Amino acid sequence: MSATDTEARLRAVARGLALFPIPAGARVPEPGWQHLATLNPAELPELLSAACNIGIGCRASHAVVLDLDVHGGEDVLGTLASLADQLGETLPGTFTVATPSGGRHLYFRAPMGCTIGSVSGGRTALGPGIDVRGPGRRSGGYLVGPGSIVGGLPYLIVQDAPVAPLPDWIADRLASS
Repeated sequence: MSATDTEARLRAVARGLALFPIPAGARVPEPGWQHLATLNPAELPELLSAACNIGIGCRASHAVVLDLDVHGGEDVLGTLASLADQLGETLPGTFTVATPSGGRHLYFRAPMGCTIGSVSGGRTALGPGIDVRGPGRRSGGYLVGPGSIVGGLPYLIVQDAPVAPLPDWIADRLASS
């Protein structure tokens, strides 16, 4: 693992994101990952230097993450920005990670008591190609975190900003989907 990978993991922890191990090169964690997700850097020395991938636990991080998939050259970020514009809203700058496929993970801080669950397949009220990972009612969803490598390609931080609060206009649409 390179120093850049370690730095990406440290940045995620500094942004309040709970990490857990995922096998090297993989996207899917071992069973029980929910109990391993931690925010405490003192508990992470092996994880921060290990040759494994990392996951971000949404429930432990109090996060809702928009997973903007890219299929067939779609401009999914443009779709989300267009929705915001139609509603007279803005899409705030937030901690953002580029995925190996060219997509983006936009991290937002969930309000206390948030039960937004995870939805895949672009079936959210935000538009096609937009998946959601959230704290859910029980264990919550997860994402592969920055500094991880899948298929020889990295998950890279492209906007190292604080995790912004989940905008009401997004929360309202996700709560109703």
